[in-house]
Amino acid sequence: MIDWNALVQAMGDLDEEKTLTIVRNLFKGTLSSEEADQLLNACQEAMTIVGDRYENGDYFVGDLLFAGDLLTDVIEMLKASFKNLPDNTCTILVGTVEGDLHDIGKHIFKNIAEAVGFQVVDIGIDQPASEFVKKVKAIQPKIVGMSGILTLALDSMKKTVQALEEAGLRDNVKIIIGGAPVTAEACKIIGADAFAANAADGVKICQQWLKEQT
Repeated sequence: MIDWNALVQAMGDLDEEKTLTIVRNLFKGTLSSEEADQLLNACQEAMTIVGDRYENGDYFVGDLLFAGDLLTDVIEMLKASFKNLPDNTCTILVGTVEGDLHDIGKHIFKNIAEAVGFQVVDIGIDQPASEFVKKVKAIQPKIVGMSGILTLALDSMKKTVQALEEAGLRDNVKIIIGGAPVTAEACKIIGADAFAANAADGVKICQQWLKEQT
């Protein structure tokens, strides 16, 4: 029996040794798709704990970086355990919009998306609309993901969608947005196709879009 709560607590506490021990034990057997989903959900919960502790002043930037590295280690172990990853040619372009420097949610989304077979191109933080346009032209992704934690990110997201429209690229991509200020109403105003309350839900939306296209 896998103690998922223990894994969430260990990751949230940044206990690398305990986290990796639990995950290695998990991979000693054959991992079911349900267990893979539970692992991803545990990672999401743990990173939420990390984010909350950072906001409360209990964790610092160095802790966020360590948490990101720990998450990457777990996701890499998950990817290595998959014997039959989907032959997924769908590329997702992700970035934190102009004026916002937060990337932990984007980082979680990227890792989970890659774990289930998506190709993800991350253009980083504080990215202007022009950079999104440039990268969409260059790599022709099927999905564009925009992230932001600050309220001002909503305006940047809207400007980015408008820039894609003006460049004649909007109809070629699905757009998903995420972050603390994002709501259904904001999604409609921005002109995105969907929004996600967390990274795991965002990946599920992308998977559904891919099924609809194939």
